[in-house]
Amino acid sequence: MKEHWNWKKQLADLAAILVGNTVYAFAVAAFVLPNGLILGGSTGLGLVVRQLCGLPVEWFVAAFNPVMFLVGLWVLGRQFALTTLVSSFWYPVIFGILQRVPGVAFPTEEKLLAVVCAGGMIGAGIGIVIRAGASTGGMDIPPLVLQKRAGIPVSVSIYVFDFAILVGQFAFVRREDVLYGILLVLTYSLVLDKVLVQGSSRTQVKVVSARHQAIREEILHRLDRGCTLIQAETGLYGNPWPVVLTVVSGRELPRLTRMVQQLDPDAFLVVSRVSEVRGRGFTLGKVYREKEPWQERRSV
Repeated sequence: MKEHWNWKKQLADLAAILVGNTVYAFAVAAFVLPNGLILGGSTGLGLVVRQLCGLPVEWFVAAFNPVMFLVGLWVLGRQFALTTLVSSFWYPVIFGILQRVPGVAFPTEEKLLAVVCAGGMIGAGIGIVIRAGASTGGMDIPPLVLQKRAGIPVSVSIYVFDFAILVGQFAFVRREDVLYGILLVLTYSLVLDKVLVQGSSRTQVKVVSARHQAIREEILHRLDRGCTLIQAETGLYGNPWPVVLTVVSGRELPRLTRMVQQLDPDAFLVVSRVSEVRGRGFTLGKVYREKEPWQERRSV
């Protein structure tokens, strides 16, 4: 059963890698090239190198991407390298096909519209690929290495690298185009950040109340959510006072708030967003355990 599940996950990841690269390629073919927008990444870095020493962009990319691939293999592992090979093969193939499909190119006099559309699709495409545990190769690998080694968010690293590459092109292209390029990088970095946490963000609630046991029971039985009692003490008198900790979805938050206020109008609530939650009730299915006869069934 476990082996079957792993195969399903690998097929789903492969499909996500193909879809993400297709979205990325469509954005470049439809909005970036027809409107003369400039990009960061290995292509933008190749443009800088060409201006400095005359090396053709395709030669630079052909030499740079394998180096980044080896770095990813060494730091991020063999599985990551294999999935990145899929991107390295599929992206140029689907990009070449899309360039030859009539009606794909979308030139517009409103460059800002092209920037927004391209940025949204590029961010979504890269995000889908990264969520599948791969990358689009090239300059997408260093941010993933930095995330693993230093804990720096991927979207932040991509923005910094691409911004530096765009600034490096400042002397070779129109200043207006560089500004559009910076806006494009900012747009797809923001979208990428949203895609990476999409579906996994939740709301954490801490409740300080004299009726903590009643609130605990309501969360377990009425909300069908797990909770934890954190042993704390009051700041003024130092009396022991349990704090109820639970994590709920955005739709469950108003219901939880009403429940707590009905049980204890003087309850103190701390509500905060968390970027990701893993475990029972979220990424894993709920498990119900039978307790003693006088206790109801509850979820953990």
